[in-house]
Amino acid sequence: MPLGSTHHIGLTLRDVKAAEAAFYAPVLGFLGYEKVEDTPEFTLWWSQALQIGVNLWQAKAELAARPHERYAPGLHHLAFAAESRAQVDAFHHLLREIGATVLDAPAEYEYTPGYYAVFFTDPDGLKLELVHMPPIA
Repeated sequence: MPLGSTHHIGLTLRDVKAAEAAFYAPVLGFLGYEKVEDTPEFTLWWSQALQIGVNLWQAKAELAARPHERYAPGLHHLAFAAESRAQVDAFHHLLREIGATVLDAPAEYEYTPGYYAVFFTDPDGLKLELVHMPPIA
C-alpha cells in the first residue's frame, strides 16, 4: 500500500450486532466488503479489491447512550467512492429498502464539478456518504 493510504477505519457503535444486521451488512456488502472477523468486541469487514477494512466496535456500556455529534471533535463523516452515478442511484434504492435515514438524496453538489452523492446516517447517527466524482484535473 502506498504511504498515507487508508488501511482501515474503526467505527464505535451502540449495538454492533443490531446495527450490523439491519444496516452495515447490506451497506458494506453493496460496497464490496466481506465480514472476515467476528468477535464480541468488534467485527472486521474487508475489501479484497481495495485492501481496506472497516472495523465495527462495540461501545462500552457506560458510554453507549451518548449520541454522536458530528460537529464535536471526532469523526464528521465518512465518504465511500462509487464508480458511477448509476451506483449512487442503486445504493440510494438499497438505503430506502432497508429503512436507512437519507439526509440528502442523490444529486450533483457544488463541491467540485460532477460531484454526485447521497448522504445518509447509520443507526447511531454517524454521517456517511457514497460519492461519484470525476478525476480532479
